[in-house]
Amino acid sequence: MKPSAIVIGSGFAGLSAATALAAKGFAVTVVEKNADPGGRARTWRKDGFVFDMGPSWYWMPEVFEQWFNRFGSSVPEHYDLVRLDPSYRVVFGPEDVWDIPAGLPALKALFDRIEPGAGARLEHFMQEAGMKYALGMNELVYRPSLRWSEFITPKVVGGMLRSTVFTSLRKHVRSHFRDARLRELLEFPVLFLGATPDRTPALYSLMNYADMALGTWYPMGGMGRIVDGMMDVARRHGVTFRFSSPVTGIMVHDGRATGVRCGQEELHADIVVAGADYQHVESQLLPERSRSYAPGYWESRVMAPSSLLFYLGFDRRLPGLRHHNLFFDRSLDVHAGEIYDRPRWPSDPLMYVSAPSTTDPSVAPAGCENVFALIPIAPGLEDTPAIRERYLRTVLHRISARTGFDVAPHVVLQRSYCIKDFEADYNAFRGNAYGLANTLLQTAVLKPRMKSRRVRGLYFTGQLTVPGPGVPPSLISGQVVADLVARELRTLIHTPAAP
Repeated sequence: MKPSAIVIGSGFAGLSAATALAAKGFAVTVVEKNADPGGRARTWRKDGFVFDMGPSWYWMPEVFEQWFNRFGSSVPEHYDLVRLDPSYRVVFGPEDVWDIPAGLPALKALFDRIEPGAGARLEHFMQEAGMKYALGMNELVYRPSLRWSEFITPKVVGGMLRSTVFTSLRKHVRSHFRDARLRELLEFPVLFLGATPDRTPALYSLMNYADMALGTWYPMGGMGRIVDGMMDVARRHGVTFRFSSPVTGIMVHDGRATGVRCGQEELHADIVVAGADYQHVESQLLPERSRSYAPGYWESRVMAPSSLLFYLGFDRRLPGLRHHNLFFDRSLDVHAGEIYDRPRWPSDPLMYVSAPSTTDPSVAPAGCENVFALIPIAPGLEDTPAIRERYLRTVLHRISARTGFDVAPHVVLQRSYCIKDFEADYNAFRGNAYGLANTLLQTAVLKPRMKSRRVRGLYFTGQLTVPGPGVPPSLISGQVVADLVARELRTLIHTPAAP
């Protein structure tokens, strides 16, 4: 008989793990709390508008292609991928707006216009970033990080010795560039990793390589098309899905996971892979004696930010916006301090605005604009309708300043999403949006383990374990845990349980 596996959650990591396990010969069932697949990457459709509810940046295209290739498919089979040019727009002030071009030659020219000589320094910076990208993507992220010895190899040690790894990204960037705007441009990608540049290892300048060398892409139809493609591949490999089925407990017998409970129903399996929020699984789904981490552990973790999101439909087009727009016309350090150092609602926030209808007319009715706005915030804050309304006015005011007219009367559809929604829909610890911050002390082996210390046959995948937050890391996380399970299956099934 086939070995059986239950995967909790149908986000990117859960889908990736389920498909990889099925391809290895497992009978796999995915149990999903919500009515639709995708986790944070779900899609909301209403009145002709199609909104990506979560991830909206498509970086590291080779990770997606490699995933589909692994299972006998390809990206073009499931969606059309286009490279954005400009990659995104950065608003530093009313008269200080940069369109970031696709391709290193044009980027070098932009840097030279801002700071003479910076183009050559960018090339040097990117050469090292490319080395780190190769090190990270070829040698680091596909390891389960159960022990430090996994990383003691000639390629890993040599790569680290040849590049700046352990200093902060901020110090690394500032050693190359003087202009504050250039520095912010190179620091911003690590915000996707959930930490400030001064607390993020310089290893993560590999994100600059992903951004500027590999480019910013978009799957026509929206990020939900990735989920659709992954679902199709999973089903081809025999994965079955149970939606609207929240898991209420993980069954443990003699120290081994034997399945899950969904209400009064018991589903049995040889192994369980939890793609749901790690803290929720540990604190709510496992008996206390089976938990690897005490409550104090989670309270001491540095969480990535939560977000206040707005999905806005406008009855007209909005000039002045690109597909991706970063509003850096406020202080990054002040806003970051209000997330990490003194958690509070931001006094004058930076924000990100996406208008995918500028690229893809299918996501909005003809003549209309689809806008996704995001303000990063500290996790665990008070979340009320009044607070959301106040920040909606801020968002609309700043979009109006960019477009040159009052956009508020043109809003025909709106929805907000914040801490309470992340908690309700995803059981997200403290309402976090991005998981665990990638600080130096929360990297690799120092993250929550992919394999339970207390329960044999219980594994974890997703943004609170290795390799970390983001869509490509989640795809990789699912593959890594499936490979780990397959290697250990014989021991899991045949080793007698401990007393």
